[in-house]
Amino acid sequence: MPTVPVLDAKGKQAGMMELKGDVFGVEIRVPLLHQAVARELADRRAGTHASRGRSDVSGGGRKPWRQKGTGRARQGSIRATQWKGGGKPFGPKPRSYVQDLPRAMRREALRAAVAARIADGGLSVIETLDVADGKTKSLVAKLGSFGLKGEPTLLVVRALDGHVARASRNVSWLTIETPAHVSVYQLLMARRVVCERAGLQALEQALAE
Repeated sequence: MPTVPVLDAKGKQAGMMELKGDVFGVEIRVPLLHQAVARELADRRAGTHASRGRSDVSGGGRKPWRQKGTGRARQGSIRATQWKGGGKPFGPKPRSYVQDLPRAMRREALRAAVAARIADGGLSVIETLDVADGKTKSLVAKLGSFGLKGEPTLLVVRALDGHVARASRNVSWLTIETPAHVSVYQLLMARRVVCERAGLQALEQALAE
């Protein structure tokens, strides 16, 4: 049964939290994690790239010179692809990069990502994160007491209230997510993953269903 350390207000280990083995004790399948990360990064692409072909550029309605007798190569339009200012051959067109991944595979990848962070000691638990004044300075000081200072960190909270959201806007190394929106890419890219106890329990319950 996997266990994760619980940190007190001073960042010291105050105990251990046991997790369900059938949820976060799964086999860490690297190809599945890779597929899940590739899908997430592909879904982020806008796909708005576009180039103009010879039918999209202006000009070129008249044949530049007659077909024979000039000694030059035959040409039909000054907007053909070999001309300066001509259309681009086989250029990119707007498209969707969305990749499909079955729901069962997405859930299994999320379980494996959490299991991987537990295995490498990168995941810890706190009771709660409270920033009553909504100030960045207060949030950074509280995170510093947990030993979080400047390294890429993912914080999973049970519910994202306005004070925490406002205080975290200017903390470039911190990502805050709720259990319903945390992703495999976020879990793997963060150097430290810190979860509120209620947030980790909610994620465990959601992945167990």
